[in-house]
Amino acid sequence: MGLFSGTISNLEYGLSYASTKNKVVAQNIANSDTPNYKAKDVSFAKMLEDAKTSSVSAYRTDNKHINFTTSSTKTPGVYSYTNLSYRQNGNGVDMDKEQASLAENTIYYNALIDRVSGKLNSLLTVAKGGS
Repeated sequence: MGLFSGTISNLEYGLSYASTKNKVVAQNIANSDTPNYKAKDVSFAKMLEDAKTSSVSAYRTDNKHINFTTSSTKTPGVYSYTNLSYRQNGNGVDMDKEQASLAENTIYYNALIDRVSGKLNSLLTVAKGGS
């Protein structure tokens, strides 16, 4: 049985998603004036699916078999809007949407951090004997 019945690890997955989302939004904002740049986004469901299938290793029945692993070189869960353009130069970044997404993601990240902090503080309280 894991500590907190897996709550901390679930919060860790959420923080990983929020961190990836923040990087993608920051990259979109930084490239808002780059011609032909297509905006990117992160999907938690796609991120989870990519994480499940991102690393596959061979089942070897003999030591002479070649061992191989495949892994994705791209960041899991990140995808591009390839057919979307907001400007004449082909740029697909909507600054209003990106800024709203950044604010929403910041609130989500801070909420997760508060939950992790609460869980760790309750562990500290138990370790101290309830005082």
